[in-house]
Amino acid sequence: MSVTPLNRNQIAWRAAQDLKEGQYVNLGLGMPVLCANYAPADQEIMFHSENGIVGVGPVATSEQEDSDFVDAGSQFITLNSGASLSDSTHAFAMIRGGHIDVTLLGGFEVNPEGDLANWDAMVPNKGPLVGGAMDLASGAKSVRVVMAHSNRDGTPRLVEKCRYPETGFGCVNRVYTGLAVVDITPDGFVAVEVLDGLSREELQAQTGAPLFFADDCGVLTTPDL
Repeated sequence: MSVTPLNRNQIAWRAAQDLKEGQYVNLGLGMPVLCANYAPADQEIMFHSENGIVGVGPVATSEQEDSDFVDAGSQFITLNSGASLSDSTHAFAMIRGGHIDVTLLGGFEVNPEGDLANWDAMVPNKGPLVGGAMDLASGAKSVRVVMAHSNRDGTPRLVEKCRYPETGFGCVNRVYTGLAVVDITPDGFVAVEVLDGLSREELQAQTGAPLFFADDCGVLTTPDL
């Protein structure tokens, strides 16, 4: 491959740029949490965590860490002005009641039908563990996945058929990776932005299913983060 993929912060930045004023946005574990760091400064976006927070702010620096303020993955976070705290019952009532506009989830695999696999059937010393991802995949108005384009061994994460257990079926609308922004459409995977310097042939070679390109396919660029 001729280019270096975006790093975690750059992928999170790109995903955050599509968020809109007034949206309630759930942040999944891992890379999606970083999106709160890069929300457009001129827009009020309410970030939600399933352990009972509305108004999640940027990830806490070492000086800001407070054991009372963590997200569902025990990541230290900050709170924005006007934040609200509740128990997880109310947090899941928001999810199941259709009050989450966007959920940003990590992913292992997504297929052209929009099926999402983002949990492992067996976690060492814990057993099966899916958390609230199934509720989010079915309850949020828009499901967007933030993940690497390929695994460390080079195998693709955009695949013809999910090999991991599915979290949700036909739920994913858009995927942000280190190489492209890809929409899920009735025709399958459609790239709407491709990393500068990466050819369409190279992107297809990194993708495990047929990939189409939007007529107005743009260049994926981010700040140096």
